[in-house]
Amino acid sequence: MTKNTHPHEHTHEHPNKKNVINRLARIIGHLEGIKRMVENDVDCSDILIQLSAVRSALNNTGKIILSDHINHCLLHAYEENDTEIIEKLNDAIGKFLK
Repeated sequence: MTKNTHPHEHTHEHPNKKNVINRLARIIGHLEGIKRMVENDVDCSDILIQLSAVRSALNNTGKIILSDHINHCLLHAYEENDTEIIEKLNDAIGKFLK
């Protein structure tokens, strides 16, 4: 796979940007709460349950970003026959699904 040596020639549209930012803010707040739980010696089972909720929230946020990318950037790449964008998406999906 080649590295992208030039910036995208299209603008990145993120129709769900506000939604993603709000979700990330809630996730950060949730993580801060989990940190306090650890500091206060809360039961490990309760902490693990909260960590699971954060992981789920992150995955759902990632799905929104992926959907935006497919519906905007990938469509543009297809129209421009830009295979590099598709390679980058495949790499990102592989990392996201680990």
